[in-house]
Amino acid sequence: MPVRLALKVDVDTDRGTRVGVPNLASDLREFGATACFLFSLGPDQTGRAITRVLRPGFFSKVSRTSVLQIYGVRTLLNGTLLPAPHVGRRNAPVMRAVHEAGFEVGIHCNNHYRWQDYLERMDLAQTRAEFSAAREEFARIFGFEARTAGAAGWQSNARSREVYDEAGLLYSSDTRGRAPFFPVVEGRRFRTLEVPSTLPTLDELMGRPEYPDASLAGHLLGLLDPASLNVFTIHAEIEGMGRRAVFREFLALCRKTGVSFVRLEDEARAILEDPARVPAQPQVMAPIDGRSGRVATQAAA
Repeated sequence: MPVRLALKVDVDTDRGTRVGVPNLASDLREFGATACFLFSLGPDQTGRAITRVLRPGFFSKVSRTSVLQIYGVRTLLNGTLLPAPHVGRRNAPVMRAVHEAGFEVGIHCNNHYRWQDYLERMDLAQTRAEFSAAREEFARIFGFEARTAGAAGWQSNARSREVYDEAGLLYSSDTRGRAPFFPVVEGRRFRTLEVPSTLPTLDELMGRPEYPDASLAGHLLGLLDPASLNVFTIHAEIEGMGRRAVFREFLALCRKTGVSFVRLEDEARAILEDPARVPAQPQVMAPIDGRSGRVATQAAA
């Protein structure tokens, strides 16, 4: 049985949508791969992320990942010295083209900066309003309701889980973990199936002496588990722009070794045919190697 790999694309910025998304769609089609594109749909306030300077690991990540080179000066000023462009209004044709090309689409967030940096401070009404804004913009662009979401910065809690359940999503991908599960947060079991990312992201590895760019593709290929569903989160701004060559090498290795690219939506539907077999497990906030701050994580079995 071939190794199964699902690709999840987080689209964080206006520039990533305009430039990185078409690049990725082209590369994926070339190598016969599919992916789920999760879009940021509201204002791009990336420049305000400078407020993360006090988080553990922030400076080491910035120095490793060539943030200026990858994101560009314009993006790093959005929402501060420059107005915040509205991603959905400016890029609806790009987003629709991805769906029309046969790729799965879903919600990353409304305002990436607001969700990643302030979710923990939002009450239920504020969380609902933020996600509702993304749902409304998604429906305006695509003409149907979103069936999936993957939280900005892997930030998730009981309030966002409640909002997901209210929205009737088929599944979500908010966490880092091992295998699909029903999340339990603050003692509450939620209905929306969670399909976690199982692999480290490229920005967590790149720039580290033990992972030179020349070996990154091979390293990632070696992490694939033949016995389970592998979920790899990529970013339009990194794999679609700053490290496009590395990602293309990874796709080539996957094709050469017979890796089977699968759709997350198809996997979720198959899993939910027998929901009694899906474990309910705690979702906790924990640090991840190579990433600043804490992220939603599937607790140890």
